[in-house]
Amino acid sequence: MDIRARDIMTREVLVVKAEDKVEKAARILLENKISGIPVVDEEDRVIGIISEKDLIIKAGELKVPFYITLFDSIIFLENTMRFNNNLKKYTASKVKDAMTTKVVSVDEDEPVTNIVKIMQDKKINRVPVLRHGKLIGIITRNDILKAMVRNNG
Repeated sequence: MDIRARDIMTREVLVVKAEDKVEKAARILLENKISGIPVVDEEDRVIGIISEKDLIIKAGELKVPFYITLFDSIIFLENTMRFNNNLKKYTASKVKDAMTTKVVSVDEDEPVTNIVKIMQDKKINRVPVLRHGKLIGIITRNDILKAMVRNNG
């Protein structure tokens, strides 16, 4: 018997919208101890994925002004006003500004052996599962490991 995506997927998928703040996505990842979350539109179609990696890259874009310390005083060599504006932009940033838009997804009938190969080839940790183009589940590496243990245990 060939195990399919629908057999091992997590059905209660946490999602965010493109217009949500990055902070909301980060909070969901931390509180649920997950590393990525699908971004969906109003019809539950996957339009992106936001992961810890995306958030770290976004945070890395925030350039701290270069300064030197001279006689116990800090002298900024760059414009601190620009930094403050960038900080505002970063904290007000929306999920759509940080998400990955090239999402690899699978149909609910996809064999798990193919999904494993996709994850390895694409170096991804999670794959949204779709039915008629709409999100119905997600498969993570953890789901695959659980299935292996169940079937071999």
